[in-house]
Amino acid sequence: MIEKETTETIPSVDFHIDRMCNIKALNIMIKNHSKAIDAIQNSIDVIDLSVNKIVKVLSQNSKSKLIYVGAGTSARIAVQDGVELHPTFGWPHCRVKFIIAGGKKALTRSVEGAEDLSNKKIEEVVKDLIQPDDVVIGLAASGSTKFTVDVIKFANKLGALTVGISNNMNTKLERCSKIPIVLNTGMEIVAGSTRLKAGTSQKICLNLISTLVMARLGRVKKGMMNNMVVTNKKLLLRKKNIDLLLSQN
Repeated sequence: MIEKETTETIPSVDFHIDRMCNIKALNIMIKNHSKAIDAIQNSIDVIDLSVNKIVKVLSQNSKSKLIYVGAGTSARIAVQDGVELHPTFGWPHCRVKFIIAGGKKALTRSVEGAEDLSNKKIEEVVKDLIQPDDVVIGLAASGSTKFTVDVIKFANKLGALTVGISNNMNTKLERCSKIPIVLNTGMEIVAGSTRLKAGTSQKICLNLISTLVMARLGRVKKGMMNNMVVTNKKLLLRKKNIDLLLSQN
């Protein structure tokens, strides 16, 4: 990958999927998506560091929260990860929060202008949500989304642990996060459309972090969901099977 590539780089003619047959276009996109894994592998050491730091914060204070921050695609990816922590690991709802540009309505409808709130407005939105013992994870593929960067800066002032996940190098989010994770995925097949490879890398990265954090906090035992929340018959059967297997060992 050329280091100067960013998520905004215009694809060369060899990547113009609108001029290809379906099979060729699909293969090009699959190959491009595979670079998401490469980007994550290249950042494995800092991902490991983030897991250790997050576990330390969350285990020291029973009220510490995981707070996800984002705008647009990144916000929707963040919510996908965070909402699963309760049913899968029994992580309390009160210990997961979301700070989303545009609020809840932005999860199902684009509210892109919300990214440009003033610093004062952002502080009004988050001042009662973030505490010094919280973990704040900000996602922005570009690394320059004003809303996310400003929330991370404010969280730093409060003393929270901040983790920034971005897909371009040398960005504001990288510079202001206490633990910057740069998933350098480069050019998108559709220039600037970070719902593609960049979004894939963010989802996998969050999945790795949150799953291993929950495991280190005792919410996974012998590869099973020992703290899962039962909400239907299927899950009741699964829970019975898990309890039986764990009681035998």
